[in-house]
Amino acid sequence: MPEPPRPYIEFQHVSKAFGDHRVLDDVSFDVLPGETVCILGRSGVGKSVSLHHIMGFLKPDSGRVWVAYEDITDYPEHELERIRKKVTMVFQNGALFDSLTVGENVAFPLRERGELSEEEIYQIVDGLLEMVGVREMREMVPSELSTGMKRSVAIARALAAQPEAILYDEPTTMVDPLQGALLGDLIAKLKLQLKLTSIVVTHDMKLCRKLADRVVFLHEARVVFFGTVAEMERSTEPIVREFFKLDFFGLDDFQAGAAPVPSSPGGSNPDLSGSAPPRE
Repeated sequence: MPEPPRPYIEFQHVSKAFGDHRVLDDVSFDVLPGETVCILGRSGVGKSVSLHHIMGFLKPDSGRVWVAYEDITDYPEHELERIRKKVTMVFQNGALFDSLTVGENVAFPLRERGELSEEEIYQIVDGLLEMVGVREMREMVPSELSTGMKRSVAIARALAAQPEAILYDEPTTMVDPLQGALLGDLIAKLKLQLKLTSIVVTHDMKLCRKLADRVVFLHEARVVFFGTVAEMERSTEPIVREFFKLDFFGLDDFQAGAAPVPSSPGGSNPDLSGSAPPRE
C-alpha cells in the first residue's frame, strides 16, 4: 500500500490569545497537497487569524504551524518571505495598489521576478485576466471596480506569482449573490485546472459545498468538526446543526445572532449569502 501524502499545511495544537481573549485553543487540522479545505464558523472564532498564522504574519503562543512541508513556527522574516513565494493570500479588500491599473497590478509580481521581458509579461497578464474574466478591465484602476471585480483581479495577481497554494479570506463577503456565485465558479475552475492547494475562509455554505474537500468548523476558538461536507451534514454537534439550520435563512442572522428570517411562501428562502457579516 502506498503511503498517504504528507500534509502541505498543518496546524498542530495551535493556541493564540490577544490579551485575555483566546482566539485559537489547541487547534489541529491539515491540508493535503491539491486539496481545498474550507474554514467555517461565526465571526471572531479565529478563521482569518488561522490564515495569518499560515502566512507567518502571526506566531502561535503554543503549538506548531507547518507550511509547504516545513515547520515555519520559528522562522525569521527572510525565511517566511521564501515561503510566501509558494503560498499567497487573497485578502477581503483585494489589497490592490490604488495607483496602478488592473494590468499593472497583475504584472507586479512578474516584474519583481526580473526574469521576463515586457512582451512576455504582457502576454501572461492578458492570459490571467482572461482566465478570471476581467480582461476588458485591464486599463482601469481599482477605484473603478466593484468589490467582486477587485477580488477577481486579486486572484489573477496571486496566480501571477505561480504559487503552490492560495488562501482566500471570505471571497464572497460584501458582494451580491450573482457575483458571489461567479467568484465561487472561478475558484472551482482554478482548483480543477491548476490543482492548487487551497484554504477558503468563509461563512457561505453554498461556496463551501461547491469547493470543499474537507471542512474545519471553529467554535469558541476550538475545532468542533473536521471532515467532509457530507460528514458535517450528519454531525450531531449542536452548533454545527444550528449553522445548517440557519443557512436556510441566510447567514447574516447567524453572524449577528438575530432571529432568522421566515421562509417565503412555497418554502423558498431569500438568498442572503452575498451580504456582509461583521469582519473578524
